[in-house]
Amino acid sequence: MNGAGVCTLGDLLDTVGGPALRLLAAPAGPGVPVTEVVLHDACDAPPPPLPGALLLAVGVPAAQAEPLLRAAARAGMAGVVVRGADGPVAQAEAHGVALLSVPPDAAWHHVHLELAAAVAARPGTGAAADGGALGDLFALADAIATATGGATAVEDPGQRILAYSAVPGQPVDEDRRQGILGRQVPASAENAEQYRRLFAADRPLRLPALPGAGLPRLAMPVRAGGETLGSVWVIDGGALAPDAEESLAQGASTAALLLLRARAARELARHRGGELLRRLLDGTAPDPATAALRLGVATPARVAAFAPDLGRGGSAPDAERTALRLLDAVRLQCEARYGRHAGVLLDGVVYAVLPAPGERHKQLAEDIAARAGRALRVPVRAALGEQVPTAAELAASRADADLVLRVLDVTTPVATADEVRPRITLMRLAELMGGQRELTEGAWRRVLAHDAVHGTEYAPTVMSWLTASCDTSAAAELLSVHPNTVRYRLRGLRQHTGVDLTDPDERLVLWLQARVLGDGPDRS
Repeated sequence: MNGAGVCTLGDLLDTVGGPALRLLAAPAGPGVPVTEVVLHDACDAPPPPLPGALLLAVGVPAAQAEPLLRAAARAGMAGVVVRGADGPVAQAEAHGVALLSVPPDAAWHHVHLELAAAVAARPGTGAAADGGALGDLFALADAIATATGGATAVEDPGQRILAYSAVPGQPVDEDRRQGILGRQVPASAENAEQYRRLFAADRPLRLPALPGAGLPRLAMPVRAGGETLGSVWVIDGGALAPDAEESLAQGASTAALLLLRARAARELARHRGGELLRRLLDGTAPDPATAALRLGVATPARVAAFAPDLGRGGSAPDAERTALRLLDAVRLQCEARYGRHAGVLLDGVVYAVLPAPGERHKQLAEDIAARAGRALRVPVRAALGEQVPTAAELAASRADADLVLRVLDVTTPVATADEVRPRITLMRLAELMGGQRELTEGAWRRVLAHDAVHGTEYAPTVMSWLTASCDTSAAAELLSVHPNTVRYRLRGLRQHTGVDLTDPDERLVLWLQARVLGDGPDRS
């Protein structure tokens, strides 16, 4: 196992991407490892096998790079970098090799230095963001194992094994073997009791062997500022050094620094991912397809929006804290299902991108809303925009989700855009008509004005009649009056207001105005 971590194509774009480096094609996705950066010379022989290498196409015009792509594919390379954006994208896809570009005026030696430094630094996002710190943890585990004389493992608070030693000749037991294979300490009641004792201690603790063929342990919690970050475990095979406890304590102190660094790297990567997702969702990303690749977002996809319902009594600090906790809940659920993923909080709303297939998207949204609502002790509403085929259209899906959020209520806390399309349409019509006098004046205003001046009941009558699909008897039932009363009122409506209900266009306009203007009788 290589504990040092590996730079991927997506990691490289996160670090150097933007105007300096653009992705033109990535047939194998953003997770392709990049091991080194090499310069090509047009006078050289075809490149030798270099798995994971990134080849800089020095002396090769971008439009003529197809033979170099073919040679790079044969050599197992990760990709080819050309100058200019007119590279052979289709050929790169066909050969299964990534194609990247740098500006036409970029100096190749500067490009080589920048990319080589980025690869050597093992940058990353998501799981790879803390690759350097976790690689150092493996080195630390070896150092502790050498100093104490026992095989060593470093764990997080959830008993997940982050790193382990590989010093030859040190005894191990079945618990260690199973833990390393599964990257998780095997669960048992006896194990749980040992962890309880360990996390209550403030110094190295000697723990007896668990039932079976296990060996005793020397363990130490890893803390920083009172916070438990994990633990370090040393197997006691009967030959620990006399100063093993002191060495372990020193090692745990170093582990705290490395774990804090890894956490900071993860948070920085998450912040960068959130900013990139924000630009993708608000339509300001200059290259949406590249942004989606860097985020690990596959299309087709749709945008889901989640918002807590704090009512009118929630304060601004309460709203901010609740929204941040909701962001964590959405990220946790989405990452558990889709792996590397980004969520972002914008104006009190949490957004996530859900890749196809979309049959289970609503069920996922309902599950997240229910879980988050129970954890936050406030109702959570969830809106799903339309599924779109490309990353460039995710901003439109986000706009759909925003509209859906506005029409959700207690009876419909989770919905897709299609499910509430009539509500959305009426809401948008109300907004459009409300600002245009020529759309709000006319028949409906005359009906309301006549009722207000003369005490007639034409407005509720015509509304009931239209609601009942122009059925006089059904309208009479809605109004609790005799059908003849409805007929009389409708005749009076035309006589006193000039509204001609036999004209289909007039009926349509009257119905729309009555439904969306919101200043008449009950419109339900």
